[in-house]
Amino acid sequence: MNNRRVPIIILSVVAIIVVLSLSSSLWYTIEATERAIIFYPFGKGLDKANVITPGTHMKAPWNSVYVYKVNETTSDENMDVLDKNGLSIHVDVTVRYFPMHDKIGYIHEQFTSDYENKLVIPEMRSTVRQVMGRFTAEEIYSTKRAEVENAIKSETEKILNLNNVSATAVLIRSIALPEQIKVAIENKLQQEQEALAYQFRLDKEKSEAERKRIQAEGEARANNIINNSLSDKLLKMRGIEATLELSKSPNTKVVVVGSGKDGMPLILGNN
Repeated sequence: MNNRRVPIIILSVVAIIVVLSLSSSLWYTIEATERAIIFYPFGKGLDKANVITPGTHMKAPWNSVYVYKVNETTSDENMDVLDKNGLSIHVDVTVRYFPMHDKIGYIHEQFTSDYENKLVIPEMRSTVRQVMGRFTAEEIYSTKRAEVENAIKSETEKILNLNNVSATAVLIRSIALPEQIKVAIENKLQQEQEALAYQFRLDKEKSEAERKRIQAEGEARANNIINNSLSDKLLKMRGIEATLELSKSPNTKVVVVGSGKDGMPLILGNN
């Protein structure tokens, strides 16, 4: 009875050893930030359409699993480019990107898992050179930096999207010009700012002068209207009204005697 069990025990131990040795080939885990595709050497080859999602999965030992990080990745590049006038500029550029989750099979087929060095970085560098070659150093350094960044991002994004990669941002971290060119540009910008400030002061003074001119013209027209509306009879009437009001004062003792040479009443007090 015991002799019969020996082969069974031996076979069980061998089976366990085989299973343990093959476990790493049979089972694989995909993390939350990953996706995978499988290559079937004895079947349909690379299964581009079936993307493996996060979790633990089983496969045949002879099949190969290719795992891709699908979270956003950042790549920093330092490069020298030429501006519109042929001036050398050193720029530090950052590109943020990630592979389209459901397209990693197509990325692998065309570029393999090294798609960053075969696609993303070369295309980004090429786009940076092309875009910056359309602007002068002064524009890149100061007035049109945002426009340059937007052009680089949109053109890089367009190329990468055609190859199943999404570019979320392309940023110019720094721009280094030859020192004499940098000083010349900064001096020019300072002079432009001073000229703008001077023009602002001139415009302000002109506006104030115009305001005073309009105010004076308004006051002159008002005076003309008043002068033209006055007559001798109106003045006499207003004088009489004022005299009567004055005569009502309790502190005034008034005697009206005849009239003055201009027809106005005379008011004589007891003083």
